[in-house]
Amino acid sequence: MNTNAPIPPVDGQLSPRYAGFTTFARLPRLGDAPTHDIAIVGVPFDSGVTFRPGARFGPGAIREASRLLRPYNPALETAPFATLQVVDAGDLDCNPFDITAALAEIEAGLSTLIGDGKQIVVLGGDHTIALASLRALAKVHGPVALVHFDAHLDTWGPYFDTPVTHGTPFRVAIEEGLLLKEHSAHVGIRGSLYSADDLTDDAELGFTIVHAREFHTTPFTDIIQRISDRVGDAPLYISIDIDVLDPAHAPGTGTPEAGGLTSRELLELLRGLKDKNLVGADVVEVSPPFDHASITSVAAAHCAYDLVSIMARR
Repeated sequence: MNTNAPIPPVDGQLSPRYAGFTTFARLPRLGDAPTHDIAIVGVPFDSGVTFRPGARFGPGAIREASRLLRPYNPALETAPFATLQVVDAGDLDCNPFDITAALAEIEAGLSTLIGDGKQIVVLGGDHTIALASLRALAKVHGPVALVHFDAHLDTWGPYFDTPVTHGTPFRVAIEEGLLLKEHSAHVGIRGSLYSADDLTDDAELGFTIVHAREFHTTPFTDIIQRISDRVGDAPLYISIDIDVLDPAHAPGTGTPEAGGLTSRELLELLRGLKDKNLVGADVVEVSPPFDHASITSVAAAHCAYDLVSIMARR
């Protein structure tokens, strides 16, 4: 932990929230602080999408929506920016035409931010970028548990002879040994599949699934306990595809599916993991061109804030 007093965000009671630099939660930028404990970093990449584009503009939209965040999180009983130095590391440069090259650039950029046990929250960008995050974290932590909030499994095989897209990252991560198979779960899965084999293949890869429809019949606390037991004491990576939310709560995304979670449900699920060893996280697939009144960006900003708060609690 940083022993120096952290540089706080800009005080919204002294400076209007719509003024100044647009960093996440108006935090200091990387370089404004002598060191950092948690870096929030944007990855404006969406060349791996299979339907609606626009997630390359997600990091900027999430930052803009985060201007209203305040320094104390009552749900998690922590002031995350007071105990740790949290910075906004800006956006990584990555090749918009070559997925393989982009993943290597993203991995390298993230690796520079996570040395000496530092943590990251990545703002996407499409879900392809999660693979780069896991590759970077594996160098420090080894294989990690994954809690993956999404409407889709993202363990499909190659699309159009392209091995890595936003529908494949966790299959590749398993194949590369980046994940702890029996400690990883998908949450919020719903919608049509290519065939029943999709579920069989996913189970063989070592995942368990909490389907969105289970929220209608299973007590919420039981679902949280099930996810928590699955993770155990393993180092944890949380990956949030914002399309885990119903389109009523997140219209601005690339592959919307009806019947999803509410914003309140997603936030409470995250808070249920507050005592886990969270080493990294992402919030991806926010596509501002399809958003209305910043509904999706606001939800994503609050998710990222809770992720930082969970990290700060430890």
